[in-house]
Amino acid sequence: MNDGIALDSGDWLDANRANWDERVPVHVASEFYDQTELRAGRGALYPIEEAELPLVFPEGVDGLRILHLQCHFGADSLVLAQRGATVVGIDFSRPAVRQARQLADEVGLADRSRFIEANLYDARHALPEPESFDAVYTTWGTIGWLPDVAEWARIVAWFLKPGGRLYFADGHPTAFVFSDRADTTALPSFTYPYSTDGAADVVDENYDYADRDALFENTVTYEWQHPLSDTMTALLDAGLRLDFFHEHYELPWRMFEVLEPTGTGLWRWPEKKWLPLGMSIAATRL
Repeated sequence: MNDGIALDSGDWLDANRANWDERVPVHVASEFYDQTELRAGRGALYPIEEAELPLVFPEGVDGLRILHLQCHFGADSLVLAQRGATVVGIDFSRPAVRQARQLADEVGLADRSRFIEANLYDARHALPEPESFDAVYTTWGTIGWLPDVAEWARIVAWFLKPGGRLYFADGHPTAFVFSDRADTTALPSFTYPYSTDGAADVVDENYDYADRDALFENTVTYEWQHPLSDTMTALLDAGLRLDFFHEHYELPWRMFEVLEPTGTGLWRWPEKKWLPLGMSIAATRL
């Protein structure tokens, strides 16, 4: 449910794109997105994906055609390409797409990757290639920027070959109801409702997870809480079969100040597993 929001234009899209356009150079220069290993020919994903992708693709991704939705500046796309996949990345930020193409050239993967600038909801027009991908890959900080998760799922299914597989990982929707920005010495407290019936949370915040000292001009964003049942049902209704659903007590960014680094690029609760911080889904198009 998207509360009647236009998917191809509007204040939500303009504001979110402006915010992410500003983030691109900050992220490219940040330690958070360090590309040293990718440039050395041994790029890696986060430990969660590294552990789960062999479950989704037991024979690896070599030779697969993969669509990476909301690919940002293409770092993970190029890790998959480095492992032998042919990857198409889609992102709505022009600076991100330009940077992705530049990075592909720099690491010698331009022949195995292609990057397209498009709003996700325009993906079928920007890339009119139905049922042409072995896999759709999308991870970390994706559907929360989208007003309509049912249409997202239909787009995923439209691009997948019969038998093609989705791998999706993101923050757990139960964790997104909390915030600790007002008090960083205690556990986070309730800030956002679990469901807003399709209405956006309009957030005005000068904050970036990759560089906490960065300051932006475009600080207003539109974000959506998608209850887990909505996401699961959307995928099933779109004709996908659920292969696994995993919950994780670690995730790749410091969602809350009380989280502790694991030493592997992830963050976790201190002492107790209070609630899941992340989730992942694998599904197959029937």
